[in-house]
Amino acid sequence: MDSRVGPGALVLGLLVLLLVLMYLGWRTRRRRQRDIPHPLAVPDDAGAQLLSIDLLYVASTMADAPLDRIAVQGLGFRSRAEVVVRAGGLELRLAGEPDAFVPAGDIREVSRATWTIDRVVETDGLVRLAWTLGDTDIDSYFRVTEPADPSGLIAAIRAITVTSAEDTPTHDSRTHDSPTHDSPAHDSRTYDSREK
Repeated sequence: MDSRVGPGALVLGLLVLLLVLMYLGWRTRRRRQRDIPHPLAVPDDAGAQLLSIDLLYVASTMADAPLDRIAVQGLGFRSRAEVVVRAGGLELRLAGEPDAFVPAGDIREVSRATWTIDRVVETDGLVRLAWTLGDTDIDSYFRVTEPADPSGLIAAIRAITVTSAEDTPTHDSRTHDSPTHDSPAHDSRTYDSREK
């Protein structure tokens, strides 16, 4: 018997074991994240296109946890992508996945980052999009390569989030939290003191 067969079979067995463990780990992660919904489909009223840029989609993770990858369909794998900034939100066109939409009102922040799971680049070489998917706050990371400066993308996203915030009605606390002249004042002695 060829003496190389033994070591070759051992290496092959280790590779198979590694693939099985990776599959089981991925399946466990998806089961743990089963309450996270799929991203929204692009609506008909997404608004006018403000910017379109080709880039690399790196990963999505739980908010402020760049090593805890999101595994839900449409966000689980790195791919080439196109991001379209529209008046009503972001259109995410990831290769091999259905187009997804992030409403402007669900965007919490856009900033720069240097690393996330499986990816380390030069300082501030990634764009970090902090947004809410269902009830879960997540961070999505993008690598802009052409042009190398992502300032235009960041500025466009910030512009639609500011517009969305301005369109949201504010709560007037005076309506509910302050007594009016027509309402009797509350006398705490009624409940807090006992007549002697």
